[in-house]
Amino acid sequence: MQAATDLFLELGYDRASLARIAESAEVSKATLFKQFPTKAALFDAIVTESWAGADALDLPSAGNLADGLATIGHRYAALLTRPEMTDLFRIVIAELPRFPELAKAQFSQGKMPYFESVQRYLQDETNAGTGEIADTELAATQFLGMISNFLFWPRLLVPGWTVNDVRAAEVVDEAVRTMVARYAHTR
Repeated sequence: MQAATDLFLELGYDRASLARIAESAEVSKATLFKQFPTKAALFDAIVTESWAGADALDLPSAGNLADGLATIGHRYAALLTRPEMTDLFRIVIAELPRFPELAKAQFSQGKMPYFESVQRYLQDETNAGTGEIADTELAATQFLGMISNFLFWPRLLVPGWTVNDVRAAEVVDEAVRTMVARYAHTR
């Protein structure tokens, strides 16, 4: 999958053939075609693997909004700062006019399951009485947006943009404080 990602970045989705990917990965074409019969299937697998590394479905237990959001936020920051995540988005953006299905795969198989898991966590906190969150979709968007706006989007658009681990942790901690100030249940 790394060979495919590298070739997609170098050549673009359209010009990176499965045969060339097999050659780059040093596997037989038959092996690659058996596992991924189409380029779209391979790309879908890359998207799924990229987002799976975030442990999104392993939600913290409800009961402490600040601790749970901190866990989720630090996982999200780690995910967004992985080079392959930036690479994946660059492929999708570069090929969007000709292959809109790539963006749909990125969104439906990557971003949405992750987003929905954060939304479920916020609903769990509301159900547990530790959060007062009437619109979990909006709250999840706010939380993830505070983190991605600082850690991810500049990296995608500005060559050489980096944020050190200390600063990334500060960004997450501030996002958590903002969410707790707004959404923690006040007894």
